[in-house]
Amino acid sequence: MSGGVDSSVAAWLLKEQGYDVVGLFMKNWEDEDDGEYCSTRQDWIDVVSVADLIGIDVEAVNFAAEYKDRVFAEFLREYSAGRTPNPDVLCNAEIKFKAFLDHAMSLGAKTIATGHYARVREQDGLFQLLKATDSTKDQSYFLHRLNQAQLSKTLFPLGEIPKTKVREIAAQIGLPNAKKKDSTGICFIGERPFREFLNRYLPTRPGPMKTAEGRIVGEHIGLAFYTFGQRKGIGIGGAKDGSGEPWFVAGKDMASNTLYVVQGHDHLWLLSPALVAGNTSWVAGFAPEAGAVCGAKTRYRQQDAACRFADAGDGRFALHFDEAQWAVTPGQSAVLYQGDVCLGGGIIEQAAVRQDAPQSASLSAVR
Repeated sequence: MSGGVDSSVAAWLLKEQGYDVVGLFMKNWEDEDDGEYCSTRQDWIDVVSVADLIGIDVEAVNFAAEYKDRVFAEFLREYSAGRTPNPDVLCNAEIKFKAFLDHAMSLGAKTIATGHYARVREQDGLFQLLKATDSTKDQSYFLHRLNQAQLSKTLFPLGEIPKTKVREIAAQIGLPNAKKKDSTGICFIGERPFREFLNRYLPTRPGPMKTAEGRIVGEHIGLAFYTFGQRKGIGIGGAKDGSGEPWFVAGKDMASNTLYVVQGHDHLWLLSPALVAGNTSWVAGFAPEAGAVCGAKTRYRQQDAACRFADAGDGRFALHFDEAQWAVTPGQSAVLYQGDVCLGGGIIEQAAVRQDAPQSASLSAVR
């Protein structure tokens, strides 16, 4: 239980269904628990209030050390390498469905449940991770690194309930957090300014900011502080060439410490017809066959993009899209689906640049 409305309603639903429910509140970050940006204290108060109302026991567990070792260290390594990681994906696999699951099992629990919007179905001896029926809230993307053992012990009570209904239930039963705002942003950063946070852990290393043609148009503060497709916070105006088009980050050359920027949302350097991903994980229990037609998300809240699956060797895979995808970002997850079934995915290593894009040996890309 996080203190939010989703996990609170999930706990109430399980209690109503006759389960013996124990609430567990995880503390995963404690470096700056000062209240300005970190809501841990208030979240714990909300958890206790909800538990008291619905009549369940509640316990607080501290996984800050595990989080730092398994999630935050990897987060910093990826940013240092110029990639843009998704720590919430790793947190689910390593903390919420590993450290938390292990702790729950040690208490004698048979299953764990969370307020995620997703579904689990057993079929032919395998457990399937399914999209939530509320497509606007589906969180299967963040859960694709779970394995069969984790999935077999997990319940998602909200998987078939629209978010609007969850709010209605919370209000009807008088939950004290019924109108609490949903949390946003990266889990351990909260609402604090991201660049300011990252600067506390990674050094700035200024370098040139160049266009696709090699023209210098500014200076960046360090490649780790920019992500592919970024528009805000680049630090250059919109009319450097007179077109008035906004600038976007389009590539990084780690060797020369160069940031590449282009103008226009649909610039060719921002469109990728293919990608290669590694560090794969197949929640379905198996990988797709070579040539399989799938739907893929390269970022959360994206519509599934039609693609063909291919083996890229060394445990990696390639995806070839029917239509070029915008700002495919190394470090993010490419997650595969067949209909509502999540198959799994991998971490994007390279994104192909269209053949008719300006050629630059500086851009690390699969051509």
